[in-house]
Amino acid sequence: MANFSATKTLTAIVSVAALGAAVSFAGSAVAQNVTEDQIIRALVPEKKPLTRGLSVGPQQTVDPTPAAAEGKLVQKYRGRSTRSLSMAEREEIATIVKDKPKIDLEINFDYNSADISAKSLPSVQALGRALTNNDLKGSTFVVAGHTDAAGGEAYNQDLSERRADAIKRYLVDKYGINGTDLVTVGYGKSKLKDPSQPLAEVNRRVQVVNMENKATAANASK
Repeated sequence: MANFSATKTLTAIVSVAALGAAVSFAGSAVAQNVTEDQIIRALVPEKKPLTRGLSVGPQQTVDPTPAAAEGKLVQKYRGRSTRSLSMAEREEIATIVKDKPKIDLEINFDYNSADISAKSLPSVQALGRALTNNDLKGSTFVVAGHTDAAGGEAYNQDLSERRADAIKRYLVDKYGINGTDLVTVGYGKSKLKDPSQPLAEVNRRVQVVNMENKATAANASK
């Protein structure tokens, strides 16, 4: 009888542990996937309030030079292939996007591959819907691939470039997004999101940045 009771107790413990693991896994899967609305909110630039001056003095005008220079840089990288970018150009892009609207997406790929994993497809599909939303459609976006610190520099650089290209192909093929609106760049393991944990999953990500709002682009073309 004592053995039977002990067996029942052990079975119950194993069952509870298995249930807890299943709930934990389900929770992490939900946390990985983002919604279309979340992506749109992250990538739409904040609208600056318009103010009217009360004085009758001369009106101050905003210097258009920085915006014009930035617009030229955007045009410089539109249509460029990922592998054609030099290290200096990758760093220049990183500087441009520093203060732009952005979002980090935890998109997993098959091991040692640029194939998007099945569990990450919902996030990529949400990205596709977001970028074709009227609030974002027509802007230029950077799609930047990042890896963790495992492996060598050259290996990770190549892998990050291939993975950024894989996201771009999916968005172009499945959502009809203009390929020149997507600037792909790979940073390998050079820009870890959490340097204190170089092998953490959080470092294996795809960052999407809104480089140029469509309103700005339209005004620049006039």
